[in-house]
Amino acid sequence: MIIRNEDVRELIAEVPEGHQHLRITLFLTDGTEVVFQEATIANLVRAYVTVKTHPTKGRVVLRGQKFVQRKTGYAEWQLTEDSEESDGKL
Repeated sequence: MIIRNEDVRELIAEVPEGHQHLRITLFLTDGTEVVFQEATIANLVRAYVTVKTHPTKGRVVLRGQKFVQRKTGYAEWQLTEDSEESDGKL
């Protein structure tokens, strides 16, 4: 699925009542609603900024994995960089 800018009717970024974390909802012109949790958006932004600002990296691949042992406050499911798939090609 490719979501073009003109496919987005509205975007709402908010912390819903009773919640602690940001959610972003995209309302598409075809009636579809896509809701992203804060962690997903943070990972998307992290990958975007890395590729956009790094002098040689042209690709970042984040892969999901479950961490049973983790730092306090960190979610069990994390997206971490796959260094074998990420490269410096422009």
